[in-house]
Amino acid sequence: MSFSGTYELESQENFEPFMKAIGLSDDLIEKGKSIKSVTQIEQNGKHFVVKVTTGTKVLHNEFNIGEESDIETLTEEKIRSTVNIVDGRLVVKLKAVTSVTELSGDILTNVMTLKDIVYRRVSKRVA
Repeated sequence: MSFSGTYELESQENFEPFMKAIGLSDDLIEKGKSIKSVTQIEQNGKHFVVKVTTGTKVLHNEFNIGEESDIETLTEEKIRSTVNIVDGRLVVKLKAVTSVTELSGDILTNVMTLKDIVYRRVSKRVA
C-alpha cells in the first residue's frame, strides 16, 4: 500500500500535554491548537518525502526505509534515526519519542508516544 497523498488534519488528542512535554513554548502551543495542518507524502518504493505544513511552519523529511537519515522533529531538532515499516506501519524512534504512522483507506493516523503521553493525529486524504 502506498502512503502517497495529501492529508488534512481532522482531529488530535493530547496535543497540549505532548507539546509541553517535548518543550514547545506555551505561545507556539496556543497557535498550533487552532491551525489545521496538511501532510503531503510522496512514496517511491522505499523512498519517502514527507512535508507537514502547519500555518507558516513547514517540516520536511526525506528518507529511505531501513536507512539512517536526519529526521527533523516538531522542535526543529535534527535527529539521526531509521524509519522502518513494521506490519504496514511507518515506525521511527526519535530520542524518547516513538512515532507510528498507519494508513487505513483514506485515513492517516500518526501516534507519538513520550513516556505515558500518547498524542494521536488523525488526517483524511484530500488528494
